[in-house]
Amino acid sequence: MEATEIVRQWQQVRGAVPSSVEVIAVSKTKPVDAVEAAYAAGARSFGENRVQELVGKHEVLTAPEGGRSSEFEGLVWHQIGTLQKNKVRYIAPFVGLIHAVDQQGLLAEIDKRAAQCGRQVPVLLQMHIAQESSKFGLSPSELEALLSALDEGEWPHVEVKGLMGMATFTSDERQVAREFAGLRSLFEQHGSDRGWDTLSMGMSGDWGIAVEEGSTMVRIGSAIFGSR
Repeated sequence: MEATEIVRQWQQVRGAVPSSVEVIAVSKTKPVDAVEAAYAAGARSFGENRVQELVGKHEVLTAPEGGRSSEFEGLVWHQIGTLQKNKVRYIAPFVGLIHAVDQQGLLAEIDKRAAQCGRQVPVLLQMHIAQESSKFGLSPSELEALLSALDEGEWPHVEVKGLMGMATFTSDERQVAREFAGLRSLFEQHGSDRGWDTLSMGMSGDWGIAVEEGSTMVRIGSAIFGSR
């Protein structure tokens, strides 16, 4: 897609999504020049689901050494896909937010690598809210056990910012709204006393419903960069 079209589509998306809701421009599978075009249009948060691709784009655009960080001030990388423990070390030094954390073992690895970098890495805990076995995430009871461990001081180099979840892929908007509302309820139940500020739900096809149900962050790819 031409840079001018990416700029136009970013502006259209940003104009439609309420200003209080952060838009993650999902740049996965797209070339570096697509990121450059969206950044020039005003996008600052970019989502990648493959560690190798995320690291490659960081090295070209935002790495302190060898990159062009002075040209891309304020650009924040989000790891939005499933993250394997053996890949955490590659992104721990620079990633702005890790989405989709749904295992205590993964939290432990993030904590270990963050400590080695002298950082506290922000994460979102992924809840399973969809009626699809292909979707991942914590159950409410698993969330409570994980939060108990956090409250007892486990993983001090991890900062939980909130929750995320993906609704069922269905044309039934009422079902999608119910799933998002349930996630918002969990966010409010557990986050009010913990200072959580991020409820990430909604993508290109359902972000409008998600925002109505209280989302503070949406992940939008095809509506900005075109089909993959």
